[in-house]
Amino acid sequence: MMTWLKDLQLALEPYPWAYSALVVVALIVMTLAVNFITKWILFRGMRRVLDALPPAGSEEHRVFLAIISRLANIIPAVVLAAGASTIPGIHEIPATLIRNLSAAFIVLAFSLALGKTLDLVDLLYSRRPDAADRPIKGYLQLMKICIWTGAVFLMIAMLINRSPLLLFSGLGAMAAVLILIFQDTILSVVAAMQISSNDMVRIGDWIEMPSQNADGSVIEIALHTIKVQNWDKTISTLPIRKLITESFKNWRGMYESGGRRIKRSLFIDQRSVRFLEEDEIRKLEEFVLLNAYLERKRHELAEWNARLAAEGAKPINGRRITNLGSFRAYVEQYLRNNRKINQDMLLLVRQLPPGVTGIPLEIYCFTRDVQWIAHEEVQSDIFDHLLAILPVFGLRVFQQCSDTSGMVPFSSPEPDRREFYRPSGTFPRKK
Repeated sequence: MMTWLKDLQLALEPYPWAYSALVVVALIVMTLAVNFITKWILFRGMRRVLDALPPAGSEEHRVFLAIISRLANIIPAVVLAAGASTIPGIHEIPATLIRNLSAAFIVLAFSLALGKTLDLVDLLYSRRPDAADRPIKGYLQLMKICIWTGAVFLMIAMLINRSPLLLFSGLGAMAAVLILIFQDTILSVVAAMQISSNDMVRIGDWIEMPSQNADGSVIEIALHTIKVQNWDKTISTLPIRKLITESFKNWRGMYESGGRRIKRSLFIDQRSVRFLEEDEIRKLEEFVLLNAYLERKRHELAEWNARLAAEGAKPINGRRITNLGSFRAYVEQYLRNNRKINQDMLLLVRQLPPGVTGIPLEIYCFTRDVQWIAHEEVQSDIFDHLLAILPVFGLRVFQQCSDTSGMVPFSSPEPDRREFYRPSGTFPRKK
């Protein structure tokens, strides 16, 4: 082989440029051949090995193949850099330029491989059961920024054929400029560290941030942003520093507490509130839930009224059992005997200040099931029952009437269309 090359060199000695061009073409062909062989051995060979391993075709396998593909680009660049000095008659400047370009390409390929390696680390870490509690994607992105920053400095130093230390020594003068350029990144890094150390947000948390129109589940926490999938399936992307500078609500505590709050009111018509007669009280005694309340109330009122009678007060000054009070006691006992209500948490049935919509009777309790659908089913069942049983206590729900809802049909042998609908409580005029 060497003899053939020497013979070729002697034959082309009158044409030195032709021999140099031939060596350049041979170097390019060798570089392409090395590139093909390297990728064929590494890339295709590793693909077959990975396809044989479970799970075949997974995301981790694809990322690993991307790492191998980027590392395979280094070997042809090494061949090209080593062969640049073997070109006969080449000037030092072109040879140096080829070597520098090859070195810069090697740094670029290695940086891309490192970036994909960090992606692989993120994928493997996300398989851990505690990955949602301590996401590391933001830190990996910070490492990528550092890798790319160092790679850019090395590539520039190699292209201008200077030591990288000279470029790094000028960073002090460029500190103010760099801080201005990477201001968002610095703020995001600080915010990510505070969020992680204080355990403020995890992947899967339901957060509510009205200032950013975000209300849903956290699906990704990155270095600069946090993605929230709203309940209407839209995606809100928030700057992560907003979670430090602005207020937001995290519903994780509700899920961990084991109870989801019910806070809703029944609006009672004030005109339906009255004292109960004795026969009505005996009828309410049929409710097992009211036995203890009515017995205690009878005893309390008997002592009160007996003391008033002894003082010579008239019976009108006595106290009596009301239908609203009895209904309030029934609601409380109904909730305390409901197995779907968390009895270890606050349970309260109270009256709020009356208003133009009647007397609000607020129910404040917590369901055992914190899932939304189950919670709404329990809440609906409770109010279905209370609305249906409300007339038994002689109470009415306040409801604002529309223009025709207060009308009642008026029937006659020969109905007059002008008098078919009349307001309730009115009578036809005599003819």
